[in-house]
Amino acid sequence: MTEASAGATEARERGSAAAAADGRAEAGDAASERVDRWFARRPALALAALLPIGAVTPLFPVEVGVATFALGTLVVGMAHGAVDHLVPLRGAPDVSLGRSIAVVSVVYAVLGGAVVAAFFAAPVAAFAGFIALTWLHWGQGDVATLAVAGVDHLPSAAERWLALVVRGGLPMGVPLIAHPEEYRLVAEWIVGLFLVDPGAAATAVDPLFAPAVRVGVGVGMAAATLASVALGYRRVRNGRDPGGWRRDAGEVAVLWAWFLLAAPVFAIGVYFALWHALRHVGRLVLVDPEAAGAASAGDAVGALARFGRDAAPLTLGGFLVVAAVGASVPAGVAAPGDLLAVSLVAIAAMTLPHVAVVAWLDRRQGIWRPGAGP
Repeated sequence: MTEASAGATEARERGSAAAAADGRAEAGDAASERVDRWFARRPALALAALLPIGAVTPLFPVEVGVATFALGTLVVGMAHGAVDHLVPLRGAPDVSLGRSIAVVSVVYAVLGGAVVAAFFAAPVAAFAGFIALTWLHWGQGDVATLAVAGVDHLPSAAERWLALVVRGGLPMGVPLIAHPEEYRLVAEWIVGLFLVDPGAAATAVDPLFAPAVRVGVGVGMAAATLASVALGYRRVRNGRDPGGWRRDAGEVAVLWAWFLLAAPVFAIGVYFALWHALRHVGRLVLVDPEAAGAASAGDAVGALARFGRDAAPLTLGGFLVVAAVGASVPAGVAAPGDLLAVSLVAIAAMTLPHVAVVAWLDRRQGIWRPGAGP
């Protein structure tokens, strides 16, 4: 082979490799765009459309909210974390299936067990910790969704952390401002599982619902929201894409309205299934090559079927955790409120290890180090 022909062959091979890389990039972009539309943007519009319904839910019995929460948990809430055992496998090229399952299993056993033990030892502190952890995690999920979607008005880690405070605080903090009675009722249900003396739970949660706490949360949330929106607008004025900022501000406005208007248990049940869980499902679709391929081809059913197959075994396991908690609490389960409380304690036990797995994925994807991908 002459030097000229060898050079031509090498050039063709490089061209083929570049074309293949471009094809993969285009397919990845198509998958990301479709997943963002299916699992984030359209559900956000759906939640906005539900605002009139949310506004009348404070007139309904709290049991309506309990039923809504249960339905949302059954449909997608429990499943969204049930693929955690495969996240290390799909998020890093050097992790085997066995190692992925083993490490995540240990994380769940150790951290989940610690949470349940904390509820038995100090239920009020454990409840407050669960609220703080959920605040962190739901903010974490929303920031990751914006980052994966490619918005560029949050270019620094500090701005993303501020967005986390706002996004996580809306479902956890705003109901405390707008509907403290039902919020307190749920706290008493949870703490009452572990304090069986009459009136003990109500007395124990008093400090969490002091007027100063509500005022502090309200002022803090308002200030954080205004600061986040203003900083994003300044980025837009300096040349950043305004589309991402408008989306961010619009979603924040919808969430403020939703949690101000809707009864807390109903609001959380709908948000958990329609917003937080779906966004995380979409993120996991993108790290699974087969599901991402289906999404790239526009096959939403195929992508969901792949996720559902992977999530089914441990979704069932999650409900077994709920049953185990219900069987072990000192006060027993005798009413719908008790069932909600048991479910929330079990979810708390699964949330801490889930947050650890998601934080690992965040690190792999550079969510908190903008510009530093895997």
